[in-house]
Amino acid sequence: MSRKVVRLTPDHLLALADHPRTCLRWQLDPVARSRVRPQERAAELEAWVSEVLREWGSCGRVVLVDDEVVGAALYAPPAYLPGASDLPTAPAGPDAVLLAQLWVDDEHRGGGLGRMLVQGVARDLVPRGFAAVEAFGDTRDLPRDGLARDCVLPAAFLGAVGFRTQRAHGTTPRMRMELRTTRAWMSDVEQALERLVGAVRPVLKPQQGRTFRSGPGAP
Repeated sequence: MSRKVVRLTPDHLLALADHPRTCLRWQLDPVARSRVRPQERAAELEAWVSEVLREWGSCGRVVLVDDEVVGAALYAPPAYLPGASDLPTAPAGPDAVLLAQLWVDDEHRGGGLGRMLVQGVARDLVPRGFAAVEAFGDTRDLPRDGLARDCVLPAAFLGAVGFRTQRAHGTTPRMRMELRTTRAWMSDVEQALERLVGAVRPVLKPQQGRTFRSGPGAP
């Protein structure tokens, strides 16, 4: 079974489940959101993704299992996510990108795909010079259907993947993951991989009795 995280495109949205494909909790302020009819929600989210891609750049990651989309994350600077303005711990820090939505298909939860998505977001943002990723968490238990309440991520999940409370609140804390720490972690991982590749790279030795030529005419 192959698992990988790739950059989100508008085409990927068609493969998402109804809930993440129609949630506009972050992309529109409450008044604008109330004016969008249910049948228009998916098109509205696609328009938002297209606009942010054009104006700001990459704003999402999807996780593929055997080339099938089974999860996604959306993120952007706070200015592109006015729906956060009504939360008690808003606004997000001016030096941070806001992780808005993260979803993994029911059948694939518990296998580390959510962590892979967060790491994919960090890998995109570190080279772009951002200081941190922030997210608004929900401290309450998940509903029975397992879906994030009102598209707000569980605070327990955020804490498990590297976020720390930035502004405390009884139900909706604002949480933050410093990318300086992530940058150091990525560097350590890359160096470890280099050492591993070096350790297993085969050493080729000339065969006995064979001569090797260089220059013109060499095989």
